Amino acid sequence: MGTKGAETRQRMIEATRSSIERRGYFGTGLNQILTDSETPRGSLYFHFPGGKDELVAAAVTQACGLIDNALDEADFTDPAGAVAGLIALLADRLEASGWENGCPVATVALEISGTNDTVRQACAQVYSRWTEAIRIVLRAAGHRDAEDLAVALLALVEGALLLARTHRSRDPLDRAARVARTLL
Repeated sequence: MGTKGAETRQRMIEATRSSIERRGYFGTGLNQILTDSETPRGSLYFHFPGGKDELVAAAVTQACGLIDNALDEADFTDPAGAVAGLIALLADRLEASGWENGCPVATVALEISGTNDTVRQACAQVYSRWTEAIRIVLRAAGHRDAEDLAVALLALVEGALLLARTHRSRDPLDRAARVARTLL
């Protein structure tokens, strides 16, 4: 695939990621993705022969980079501070978007986990990757229960994002940051 093809594919993935985060899987239409990405219909099936499911799975996988980048930049010599920083980043992002940009994976995972195995697997891989990244850091910091703690922290952050988005308030995320400090 040439540079132009790669750029077209990337625009489609970015438009899909933005849409599924705000509107979910079922609220994201292919026509809107094509309009937002300024791509012709033929490009969809050229780059994503599996259609919407393949495109959404690619967008979910790419969305993983948001947390990956934050984890890469965090100072994990202080795990509690690093988690609080991650939560603050997500809170800032959510608030700046008018309460639309929560977790780029959660909305889709909640909608389709029981009915669409392709997209469910993409969501599961992202969550596994995040859990593993947190576990490695916690283990390095000396937490013997790092696996359980990593799952609990991810669940705490995901739940707080959902509540913050629903209430249109940072308060659930601020509380989650305080609880994360207690856990760590």
